[in-house]
Amino acid sequence: MKLQPAAIATHNRQNRVLVDYFKCPEDFADIEAPNKPSMEQGFFRFGSGTICYGRCQAQRLAACPIEPLFDASGAAEIGGGTIRLPFDLTEIVDNLRRERYAVGESSSSMGLLAGLEHRIYYSLRPWMPATVRQHLQRAYLRGWNRLQFPQWPVDCTVENLLEQLLILCMRAKRITRLPFIWFWPAAAQSCAMMTHDVETSTGLAFCRELMQINDSFDIKSSFQFVPEVRYKVSDELLDEVRRRGFEVNVQDLNHDGNLFRNRKEFLRRAKRINEYLRQYRAKGFRSAIMYRNAEWLDALEASYDMSFPNVAHLEPQRGGCCTVMPYFIGGIVELPLTAIQDYSLLRILGESSIRIWNEQIELVRRKNGLVSFVVHPDYLKGNRELTLYKSLLGHLHRLRAEENLWIALPAEINDWWRARNQMELVTENDKWQIRGEQSGQARIAYAILENDRLTYAFEQDR
Repeated sequence: MKLQPAAIATHNRQNRVLVDYFKCPEDFADIEAPNKPSMEQGFFRFGSGTICYGRCQAQRLAACPIEPLFDASGAAEIGGGTIRLPFDLTEIVDNLRRERYAVGESSSSMGLLAGLEHRIYYSLRPWMPATVRQHLQRAYLRGWNRLQFPQWPVDCTVENLLEQLLILCMRAKRITRLPFIWFWPAAAQSCAMMTHDVETSTGLAFCRELMQINDSFDIKSSFQFVPEVRYKVSDELLDEVRRRGFEVNVQDLNHDGNLFRNRKEFLRRAKRINEYLRQYRAKGFRSAIMYRNAEWLDALEASYDMSFPNVAHLEPQRGGCCTVMPYFIGGIVELPLTAIQDYSLLRILGESSIRIWNEQIELVRRKNGLVSFVVHPDYLKGNRELTLYKSLLGHLHRLRAEENLWIALPAEINDWWRARNQMELVTENDKWQIRGEQSGQARIAYAILENDRLTYAFEQDR
């Protein structure tokens, strides 16, 4: 049967999300979605532990992820080299990455940002003692550890879903070995980045000392500055940060918690933020308090954003993008936060070690993902905080030397992810070759299917 143009576009769209993630040969993926997907949206699962949200041809979709969930993997069909799914793969992945599953939930941004309590809290916050703020924050976050979705401490739903689909496609094509462009340059097994949100004049005054600490471990980082109200950022400091090999980015506009209060206000502030992006010569943006709305980001002229947590159980805006890899939101590259913030670790959970950070690092590394941190210079006041931070830097330093961890600035990761997205895997003289900018840094890897288990290897490993 000849496909009509609309059907071809839908068909190509299904293949695109898998091909773009793995950067495998264009003709490998052959995935079809339902011609008439259901109008109802809800939670279901694909296999034993992969929770999805969206439309699916199922008898009943769940309103929340803790209900019994329909397993859509049993409805997937393989035939003639094609995978037929009961849902739109691109829609499901976008729903996770853009947190659309959280809209309408009591913990979503819409309910929180419009609340009277929110406005009162942020109007009084500048005069609140730190102990009072921490008490109120703990009260608001009570029960966070009982939330089942996304999965704490790291959620890899997007990676798990795409790996499961890769396995089905390999079965459909009857192959056990598939070439693709490896996720990171120079065959790095995973990636890490350190960022610092400067919230107060106290943090601003500590930036130079913090750069010295980072340099002692040969780890560069980015500094996100609040451009208005909070403090005055001197051109001298911005120049010094850049001259020393660190990075300057913009954090919010004035850190009052109201950036996403409504669309009109956001657009007004976005114009000012764009002016500061140009003034600071900054490529990156992060919103204050990790508030976010994926549907509005196109108003920002940043090249990349860092406002989406992987799991947001300990953030005022609950949710999470459920991935440990960079991804595109329109023309902006999202670099998700995949590790707990230092404030939550030290002040909310009261941890006295880097145990949770280490656990998150290992979970992300298992998926060859991006380990990203936010450490505030404002809270590195005492010996305990500095000791823990230096322990983290030391651990990252060892992983770089022993486990091929690529520690990079956010702008470097953004540039690589954009370059990789444009690369192609082609055959020349019966050999696979990579075409595209920065292809000299790229490596061909192989997805290997053996006993229904997927592993990755490089040519020299086989």
